[in-house]
Amino acid sequence: MYAVFASGGRQHRVEVGNLIDVEKLDNAVGETVTFPSVLAIAGEDGQLQTGTPYLDNISVTGEVVEQGRAKKIIVFKSKRRKGYKRKSGHRQSYTRIKITAIGGEENTTNDAEEVESDGT
Repeated sequence: MYAVFASGGRQHRVEVGNLIDVEKLDNAVGETVTFPSVLAIAGEDGQLQTGTPYLDNISVTGEVVEQGRAKKIIVFKSKRRKGYKRKSGHRQSYTRIKITAIGGEENTTNDAEEVESDGT
């Protein structure tokens, strides 16, 4: 089973247990992140469902593993025969996420209600 979701202007194809890097999110390490903008989902039987543009009541859930920065990229500008040279660098921040669940939002709310009803 896999899903395709959008985050940070990019689309990611993920399965449960994958580690992915997305644009920096404002979540601490260990927190749970939910991505509601799921574009497509494929079941165990290979049946593909696509949204227009997103699927309703489907989300991808993950846990923040790391907040980091990528390797430095050198940006070099020059104009030939003019003596113009500029060198700078850039390090992109990212959030590494481990995918924990793919599925409907209604399933997680039903589980929470059953736990509450058992305790009272």
